[in-house]
Amino acid sequence: MDKVTNEASGAASRGAALAGLKVLELGQLIAGPFAAKTLADFGAEVIKIEPPAAGDPLRKWRLLKDGTSVWWQVQSRNKRSLALDLKDPEGQAVVRKLAAEADVLVENFRPGAMEGWGLAPEDLLKLNPRLIVLRISGYGQTGPYRNRPGFGVIGEAMGGLRHLTAEPGRVPVRVGVSIGDTLAALHGVIGILLALQHRHATGEGQVIDVALYEAVFNCMESLLPEYSAFGAVRGPAGSALPGIAPTNAYRCSDGGYALIAGNGDSIFRRLMALIGREDLASDPALADNAGRVARVQELDEVIGAWTATRTVDEVLAALDQASVPAGRIYTVADIAADPHYQARDMLQQVRLDDGSTLTVPGIVPKLSRTPGSHRRNAPGLGQDSEAVLREVGLTPQQIQALKDRCVIQGASA
Repeated sequence: MDKVTNEASGAASRGAALAGLKVLELGQLIAGPFAAKTLADFGAEVIKIEPPAAGDPLRKWRLLKDGTSVWWQVQSRNKRSLALDLKDPEGQAVVRKLAAEADVLVENFRPGAMEGWGLAPEDLLKLNPRLIVLRISGYGQTGPYRNRPGFGVIGEAMGGLRHLTAEPGRVPVRVGVSIGDTLAALHGVIGILLALQHRHATGEGQVIDVALYEAVFNCMESLLPEYSAFGAVRGPAGSALPGIAPTNAYRCSDGGYALIAGNGDSIFRRLMALIGREDLASDPALADNAGRVARVQELDEVIGAWTATRTVDEVLAALDQASVPAGRIYTVADIAADPHYQARDMLQQVRLDDGSTLTVPGIVPKLSRTPGSHRRNAPGLGQDSEAVLREVGLTPQQIQALKDRCVIQGASA
C-alpha cells in the first residue's frame, strides 16, 4: 500500500474502456452518483451538476475531514463539478447545451422533477437522438407509487430484503450500508452498457428506468417462485441461509465466529471427516442438500460443538487445509490490514489536495486490458464550472453574468 495514486500518477483515461464517453450527472447522494462514479472509474468524462452554495449533500455526510466528507473522495473521484441552479431557466439552458453533446445523462430525482425544469428526456432526445438517459427513482417512472419519495432503505424493505435480515422473532434490521441505492446504481450501469451496445448498432439513444425496489427484488433469488408454487413465505433466519445446509456462523472458543459453508455434497463430506464425524459423512440420508436441510439443526449443533473448542484462527486453518469454504467476519480494521486486499490493489492511497493521504477502496471490476484508474481527486464545489461552460461555447461575459446572478458558482478566471 505504499504507492500513492493521484491525478499526476493515475493511468491516462485515453487507455480506459470508456474513454471518450461524455456523461452528465444530475443526481445527488448515492444511487445516481454511484452509477456515474463507476463510469468515471473506467475513463468516462463525468460532469457533475450540483446546486450552488450547498452542493451535493453527500459532501457533508458522515465523518468530515477539513469540512468535507471522506466518502465524497470516493463517490466523486474522477468527476468535474459544475455548480449550476437547475431551477433557473438559464441554468436549464446550460443543461440542454451539455445534453446536446453528451452520450449519457444520469439523474435520480423524484419522477416529474426533470419535466418540471423543462428537461424531460423526450425533449433532450429531440436535441440529441443518441443520448442515453438513466433515471433512478424509488418506485420507477410509472405505476401508482411513482410520486412517492423513495430512499434506498425503503426500496430494500419493499424489495423483500428487510424482512429477511433478522433473527427469527426479532425486529428486522437494515443492512449497515445503502445497499438498495448501490444495487440500483449497478443495475443502472448495466442498462447504460446495454443501451450503448444498441446505440452502436442503430445510432439510437433511449431511456433507462431503474426503480430502487426492483433492483433489490431482482436479487431475491427464489423468493417469489417458492411463494407461487408452495405458498411459502420465507422468514428471517439469522446467520443461516434457509433451504441450504449446512451454512452458518459458528461461535469459537475465543468469542469470535467462523462462517462455514459446507453445503456442497463433497464439501460436506470433507467437513464431517475433518471434525471426526465420518458417520455423518457416509450417511446416505445426508448425501444431498435436501437430506441435510431436513436435519440442519443437528448438523449445526455438531459443527458448533467442534468450533467451540477452537479459536477462530484454528478453525479457519483446519478448514482451509480441508478445502472447506470458510472465513471470519471482517471489521474495517481487518480489511485495512489484510494482505489479500493489498495484493488485489483494493486499498488505494490517494494524495489529497492538501498533501495528506487517504486510503480508499480500489476499483472493481478488474479488466486486464483497460483497467479503471483514479485520475483526479473529487472536485471542490464548482471547481470546473467555468471550464465546462467555455467548452460548450459560452463567452467570458456570459459566464460572468451567470455568476453575478448566482446561477453558477465557480472560481474567478
